[in-house]
Parts: sequence; structure tokens; C-alpha cells
Amino acid sequence: MAQAGKGRLNYRCPSCFMRDLDIDMFYDRDRKEYYCLRCQFTGTEEKIVKWNELVRLRYGAMNQRITKFDFD
Repeated sequence: MAQAGKGRLNYRCPSCFMRDLDIDMFYDRDRKEYYCLRCQFTGTEEKIVKWNELVRLRYGAMNQRITKFDFD
């Protein structure tokens, strides 16, 4: 296997990030894909960006202060 290296950007692993783990992915130049050392997730840059956008839905209201709880 080729030696691991960081890609142009440091992407978080979407699979680990869903479990609140902040793990950077490594880039394999031969396969032209990113991979995670912890959970064995692999994918292209487009796939990782798409999955990370889905993960961000969890944190959509992070910067809003919620003061009214009227669920009735």
C-alpha cells in the first residue's frame, strides 16, 4: 500500500463524525480516494463533501439560543 498522506484539505471522516469523533482522513494518490484509519471508510472528495453536509444538519441550530419551548 502507498504511504498515507494528507490531501489538499483536511477532511473529517463522515462516519466517525456522526459518532462525535473528529478524525482526519488520508489521501491515497494511487486510488485517488480518501480513507479513514479508524473506521475503514473510503470515498472520493465529492462523496465526503456530500456526507459531511448531511452530518452538519445535526448542528444546524448550534448558534441559535432557544428560549421558547411550546410543543403543544
